[in-house]
Parts: sequence; C-alpha cells; structure tokens
Amino acid sequence: MGRLNPYNLQMQITQMFTQGQSFFALTKVQDWLKEHNQNPLEYEVIFHQKPAPPGSKEVMVIEIELKRKDGQPVDPWLQGQINVQK
Repeated sequence: MGRLNPYNLQMQITQMFTQGQSFFALTKVQDWLKEHNQNPLEYEVIFHQKPAPPGSKEVMVIEIELKRKDGQPVDPWLQGQINVQK
C-alpha cells in the first residue's frame, strides 16, 4: 500500500516546478509508478505546463503524460490517476 500523502502527485510536481526543483520530478513520478505496481522503465514521462484553472491559487499546473515505450496504450485509469486534482 502506498504512503498516505495530503497532496496528490500532480500538485507535488507542480510545486517542484514552481520552486525550481523540476530535476526531481521524474524520480517522483517513477516512485509513484512503482507504488502502483508498474515498472517505471516501461514508460516515458512527459510534463506539460498549462495555466491553472480559474479560482486556483496556482498560476500554472503541470500535467503529467505517460507513454509506454513498447507502443502499447497506457491504461486510461493509470493516466487519469496520475493527474487527479483533489
């Protein structure tokens, strides 16, 4: 079972980019994939910077895109969970 964290992954990654720590973002996503019983070496991780939704305290938000290196489609549930905005 994964660690309980009050912040979702997308929020943590966005904070890393905002604080100039984007170097560590890939490792954070790879750890998240391991916690969800996925092999991080099977995925390419792409970060997209987008404007934050209206009413948000943030100026920007980082959307995380997963692509499988073997060309197979990424599980839609997994892709959805990685960008949950709760």
